[in-house]
Amino acid sequence: EFKVKYSELTVRSAILYTPVAAKIILAAKENGIANADKLLIQAITGQIQSTTHNLQNIRLVPIPSSKRSSRSRGRSFMVDIVEQISYQIGIPMLDCLELTGKTTDQTGLNRQQRLENMKGSMSMKTMARGELILIDDVITTGATLKEAARALNSQGFYAQISAITACVAQPLR
Repeated sequence: EFKVKYSELTVRSAILYTPVAAKIILAAKENGIANADKLLIQAITGQIQSTTHNLQNIRLVPIPSSKRSSRSRGRSFMVDIVEQISYQIGIPMLDCLELTGKTTDQTGLNRQQRLENMKGSMSMKTMARGELILIDDVITTGATLKEAARALNSQGFYAQISAITACVAQPLR
């Protein structure tokens, strides 16, 4: 387990973002390889089960894909992954976030550029309360998770938010 404190957000990750992990994520995300999906699901599920004790009020919140990415992949990647995790472990998924601002692909952007790229890009499409666990594939700078937490708290109800990712880039860029 890798634990990172980013701003007010505690992020737990199952494995380091290595070249092998990057290939697995790309195989799942861009090519829809079922076995790669299974590896990500196992990593995230294991992290949830090892760090979450009271499952009663928890909701799993997937990081949304852009409409363009969803169209090209044929699915909203993390929503699809979290749906499967939710089914396996019995914690409800709350698909409450959407990308509403224009963002560019973050590959190659530094930390400051990523923060600027994600700033104000997410909004709530449904209400969210309780203990929310943001779920994403990888944390590199924390910009996406920071924006998701901002959007979740923008409704005036300050939810208890943490995050779990399959991989963490060390050190955070």
